[in-house]
Amino acid sequence: MKIRFLLVTTVILALITFSSASVLAKGSSSSAVKAIAVNTEKSSINWVGKKVLGQHNGKVKIQSGTINAKNGVLTGGNFAIDMKSITCDDLTDADYNKKLVGHLNSVDFFNVADFPNANVKITKVLKLTKKAYSYNLTADLTIKGITKSITFPATFKVTGNNIEGKATITIDRTLWDIKYGSSNFFEGLGDKAIKNEIELSVNLAN
Repeated sequence: MKIRFLLVTTVILALITFSSASVLAKGSSSSAVKAIAVNTEKSSINWVGKKVLGQHNGKVKIQSGTINAKNGVLTGGNFAIDMKSITCDDLTDADYNKKLVGHLNSVDFFNVADFPNANVKITKVLKLTKKAYSYNLTADLTIKGITKSITFPATFKVTGNNIEGKATITIDRTLWDIKYGSSNFFEGLGDKAIKNEIELSVNLAN
């Protein structure tokens, strides 16, 4: 009887141990941080730059990017931006359009010959509790080799295997040594002055 009791007890303990291990394994798997590659063709960055008497707008491409998420909640991300891909969408005159894009590529602005990429690394994530899928994000933005911290609102949603991320970002270009046409640094510009703020609308998908 003692031998049979010991055998039964051993089997029960083995089953409990196996079951517990399985539950833990499943739990750790579901709670792991997932790295999700963004689809650069489906994702976009739209920019707007304003001056005293008007504005220009266009696009710049995401070269590569990864979103980190845990149980559908955003936890981080890294992105490379192809600065050589800058376009202007509002100028229909081909020569004027080419001239503006060339100027944006020059040392007066983004100096893409020496700095072909910009980078964004999310460093802090604050999920808002009173608004679904909403966040306040802090990130390191590197342009022209200069890294500055930025904070901006964003939304992030997971539906099945699909992600949808949106952000609206306004930066002061002069912090990245882009001072051309800024009345903060040059006098007598009058209506030729260019505002320091650049507005960015980001859309991410996989």
